[in-house]
Amino acid sequence: MIPITVFAGKKVAVFGLGNSGLIAARALKNGGADMVVFDDNAKSVEEARAAGLAARDLRELDWTQLAALVLAPGVPLTHPAPHWTVERARQAGVEIVGDIELFCRERAKAGVHCPLVAITGTNGKSTTTALTAHLLKGAGYDAQMGGNIGVPVLALEPFAQGRAYVLEVSSYQIDLAPSLRTSVGILLNVTEDHLDRHGTIENYAAIKARLPASVEQDGTAVIGVDDQWTRDAAGRIERAGKKVARVSVLGPLRDGYYAEGTRIMHASGGTAHPVAQLAGIGSLRGAHNAQNAACAIAACVALGINLPAIQKGLVSFAGLAHRMQQVGRKSTNSGAILYVNDSKATNADSAAKALASFHDIFWIAGGKPKTGGIESLTEFFPRIRKAYLIGEAADEFAATLQGKAPCEIAGVMAKAVEAATRDAETSGLKEPVVLLSPACASFDQYRNFEIRGQAFTDIVLGLPGVEPV
Repeated sequence: MIPITVFAGKKVAVFGLGNSGLIAARALKNGGADMVVFDDNAKSVEEARAAGLAARDLRELDWTQLAALVLAPGVPLTHPAPHWTVERARQAGVEIVGDIELFCRERAKAGVHCPLVAITGTNGKSTTTALTAHLLKGAGYDAQMGGNIGVPVLALEPFAQGRAYVLEVSSYQIDLAPSLRTSVGILLNVTEDHLDRHGTIENYAAIKARLPASVEQDGTAVIGVDDQWTRDAAGRIERAGKKVARVSVLGPLRDGYYAEGTRIMHASGGTAHPVAQLAGIGSLRGAHNAQNAACAIAACVALGINLPAIQKGLVSFAGLAHRMQQVGRKSTNSGAILYVNDSKATNADSAAKALASFHDIFWIAGGKPKTGGIESLTEFFPRIRKAYLIGEAADEFAATLQGKAPCEIAGVMAKAVEAATRDAETSGLKEPVVLLSPACASFDQYRNFEIRGQAFTDIVLGLPGVEPV
């Protein structure tokens, strides 16, 4: 844990007692703050009190005595309306910050060299964060990975000379981190998302752009420039005097990193040379992963890591669990079936990335449906040999697929895997893929997408003749 000493001797309130909120409260307490915690959920308050934290209804507090309100990222700051604690803080002139802000202030105070790579974007954040941390570790760094990816930032190891931090940062967290400063700031892409919390796409894009703009004067902003929002951000940041490394998977760049087939190229002044090869790396299959890899490569180059070390790290990257995770292979008379767990694809846009990455797909889809269903995936239906539909969305998805791709309603995961395996084995195809990419939430049959993905993995690895990947 990183003790937060920047508020030592001062009174601080923490609102929102999920994992990151509880860690922030303990970090403040360990750093000497006089702190109090609260949540709208009475059970969370009692659990915090039982854990030895000072819990009190913040409505009863004299807010003029507070130095800061530490807000959990899930609590509305602006939209659809500011939370009542936000209103109280503003009325009393109390600053509102999040755990990323606490981390940044403590990092600045520590006075030791700790490179910070921060990653944001609508899609691809987790893969890019995990890949960047993996590459840094392979190059000899003590790389600490956390933030929005699962480990709260303040639960990481304390600052020490040469220790590096790789953080996934959401738009909610950026909004609560006004003094964010990074060695490398990565912005992957911007598409419409979280408008319930940010109001408009313009506001959302502007918040995302704050992260690459936060790079220190000798740092590097790495920006995927395949959408208008990110292209505009790259121009603004460059005009402000910051170094920008542009990344594209749509075509060559005069200056920057781009994908050319399975190669990642680097161009300077119109002259390009290859810097990495992604061929044969199953965990980095697809154009979206080429973007993730190119951004991670650009970050590592900016930190001085040599290309052979980067290539070695790319080859050994296993990928993220539940995101196009290769879990097993089964030999057949004509080739081998590959089983892929993409349970993290909880909407059609995410499932599109997996469907675009394979041919001859035996697709397991369904669950609790999202608005729009799978209508947007029509262009990928020719890749689908057959679909096996589960959960609440089964009938709806079957209607969408009618006349476009064969399908059957399997209902539950075990039956879907069994049927897909049967058909893939008898298909005569050399490289059929049994792909779980549900395009749905999991909540009808599973508590979360991780449990759904693990169920798929366990069933697959229990099949006769399947070898783990």
